[in-house]
Amino acid sequence: MRPRRRETPRAGGAGHAERSTRYRDLVNPFAPVRIFSDDQIESMHVAALGILERFGMRVLSPRGRAALAAAGAAVDESTSMVRLETGLVRQALASVPAEVSLVARNPERSCHIGGRHVVFAPVAGPPSVSDLERGKRTGSIEDFRDFVKLSQAFDVIHVLGQMTEPQDSPVHERHLDTSLAQLTLGDKAPYFYCRGDEQLADCFAMLRIAHGIDAATFEREPRCYAICNTNSPLQLDLPMTDGIMSFARAGQLMIVTPFTLAGAMAPVTIPGALTLAHAEALFGITLSQLVRPGAPVMYGSFTSNVDMKSGSPAFGTPEYTKAAFGAGQLARHIGVPWRCSSATAANAPDAQAAYESQMSLWGALLGGCHFILHAAGWLEGGLTASYEKFILDVEMLQMFAELFQPVAATPEEIGLDAVAEVGPGGHFFAAAHTMQRYRDAFYSPLVSDWRNFGAWREAGAHTATERAGALARSTLQAFQPPPLDPSVQEELAAFVRRRREAGGAPPVS
Repeated sequence: MRPRRRETPRAGGAGHAERSTRYRDLVNPFAPVRIFSDDQIESMHVAALGILERFGMRVLSPRGRAALAAAGAAVDESTSMVRLETGLVRQALASVPAEVSLVARNPERSCHIGGRHVVFAPVAGPPSVSDLERGKRTGSIEDFRDFVKLSQAFDVIHVLGQMTEPQDSPVHERHLDTSLAQLTLGDKAPYFYCRGDEQLADCFAMLRIAHGIDAATFEREPRCYAICNTNSPLQLDLPMTDGIMSFARAGQLMIVTPFTLAGAMAPVTIPGALTLAHAEALFGITLSQLVRPGAPVMYGSFTSNVDMKSGSPAFGTPEYTKAAFGAGQLARHIGVPWRCSSATAANAPDAQAAYESQMSLWGALLGGCHFILHAAGWLEGGLTASYEKFILDVEMLQMFAELFQPVAATPEEIGLDAVAEVGPGGHFFAAAHTMQRYRDAFYSPLVSDWRNFGAWREAGAHTATERAGALARSTLQAFQPPPLDPSVQEELAAFVRRRREAGGAPPVS
């Protein structure tokens, strides 16, 4: 049976047609691209193990150093350097789950991570936001709520995220505001920052309230995720170290991601940058497993190059795509689920933003990625979350999702009866074969305008970026939050009030 297609209105429409589960559980049918031989991957892996054994990493968290020392790592307290023997790393890798389920408040929104499954996550962390009407500005809690709504509204976005840094919310209360927005405006799995145990305790408590579960149930399977970025080269700061440990203890999904820019924070060559990033990822993954063997953890990659004329980061480059292919091979080599990204250095949601993001997506998806962060909304090297770019990215993600759908080749689909019916010189518009299938034969775009030039000009000659802005606005205007028991909503609000009255929780730096 052919799967039912999602009915999607043309760009600029006032609302959405009936929703579909078509894009919720994506499976990538294509074999991953290999850029290195098996021997080359093994050489990089061995070199990374050598980095950890000979040089190690500087760990700024005393608790982290203590946990590593207790497990047998060599710790120099005078320099905060920690060296890991190869056997310790291999032991840790043996306990990493190859696949995990990320449980959402709405079971239909739960995600499977690993295997051939693909999860798309929105942009995370920009301090600024932009749209065509209001321009670029500092991110606010209202912007944050808008991006939660947009993430909830489209099935091809599978989880929520920290889409902007709402700087009108005090830092000691910001985690309460962002968690409340995710848990009340969405029913997909949320993203929590690692900014100290006290803030995470609040986030975890709110998530348990939303799910209606106790602490023991909460720790049995992951219901939220976080990112740990190493301070490349070879440093792990205090909140990231403690965050890895807190997520491992709670059984929640941690994504360990070195941020290595070739020529700046890593060797200028792709194999050199990948090897350093691999070493740092191995270190964080090992720490998670030492705290709790079997804790869900992912191998994160974010390796790109810089503009050697200015030193500025570059994204969506051929080097970025090659590095993604290599990172995927390294992740598969150690049997750990892999996270990649969709990124661009463009300063506006223009052609550069589109082709750089698509190059990034090709690197991730053809490389066999399981979890793609920053898949919608990323702009200006991650400094800005763009409303228009979010919609343009959703269009691209839906097109990739359609590319993943199986293609039937039954006699009915081949359509010899239609060929016989039409005959030489005819057309297939009115053929019975076409009339039975035309409503869902092809992907119906969100943004693309396929009218001829005259019709397009008469309709206002709107660019794709302008049409994306209009769709973002209409989506927000039509948004209805997912169902949530009023008693749960009140319990969440009461928790936030109590924590505000108690002074919130300062972030740890």
